[in-house]
Amino acid sequence: MLLTIFTPAYNRVNLLPRLYSSLVQQKTQNFEWIIVDDGSTDNTKEVIEGFIAENIIPIIYIYKENGGKHLAINKGVEHTQGELFFIVDSDDYLTVDATTLISQYYLLIKNKNDLAGMSFRRGKSENKYIGSQKTFDDFEASALDFRYKHKIVGDMAEVYKTDVIRQYPFPKIDEERFCSEGLVWNRMALQYKILWTSKIIYVGEYLEGGLTDNSFRIRKNSPRHATLFYSELAQMPISFVQKIRATINYWRFAKFVNEPFIDKWKKVNPLLSLIGLPLSLIFILKDS
Repeated sequence: MLLTIFTPAYNRVNLLPRLYSSLVQQKTQNFEWIIVDDGSTDNTKEVIEGFIAENIIPIIYIYKENGGKHLAINKGVEHTQGELFFIVDSDDYLTVDATTLISQYYLLIKNKNDLAGMSFRRGKSENKYIGSQKTFDDFEASALDFRYKHKIVGDMAEVYKTDVIRQYPFPKIDEERFCSEGLVWNRMALQYKILWTSKIIYVGEYLEGGLTDNSFRIRKNSPRHATLFYSELAQMPISFVQKIRATINYWRFAKFVNEPFIDKWKKVNPLLSLIGLPLSLIFILKDS
């Protein structure tokens, strides 16, 4: 099996048929579809069982108690049989040539041990990007350099080598249900590069009630994950300005972590905090 398409599902049963239809229509059928149901209370299970009964594509359904997308990803990685692992959310879908392009690009990176995978673009449609509308020639770079040096803005569709992503499980913090995927992708970027292309293979939209729509509230409710992400980002090989921004956000969410101030202070560079902490008060007041 070349590819595992992985979908974390949580109460999006009305949108799953669109994704399923796009998978059935793929020109290259070299994949399995793993769905981890993260404690849905709708009829997600019954709908997926209907897909399985059609016996058109190989489907694995796994149910777990609600714990957040990041832990659902961990569960999916545990069960994958593909050489590649591709996260496709339940409210999105793929272009008909997606798996064909993935197969073609894999030939370019398969034997390059310094590459963790490849990344395509996400679009609002098949010809309109989410984020920057500019195209670019294919190139290799770490995820950090892609964002902070090349400054390409927009949503990407990363396809990782399974043996690489298995090295970077998401952390589990009790009673918190959100961890930014960027935490793991940044850790990976310290060791690996990615082959980037501007071809769109993934179509999606920001829906009301989704993670992006509720970004601040979700991070506020999982402040230890949020502060872990920003404290690590502030130590990454990025510009000083970006380090300050990360430190500001660290203190913005550290407010919601129930631990002594001195313990919070020790987790970030004190020189950065001398600038970032006062500036964070602007956002803290705004957030109130």
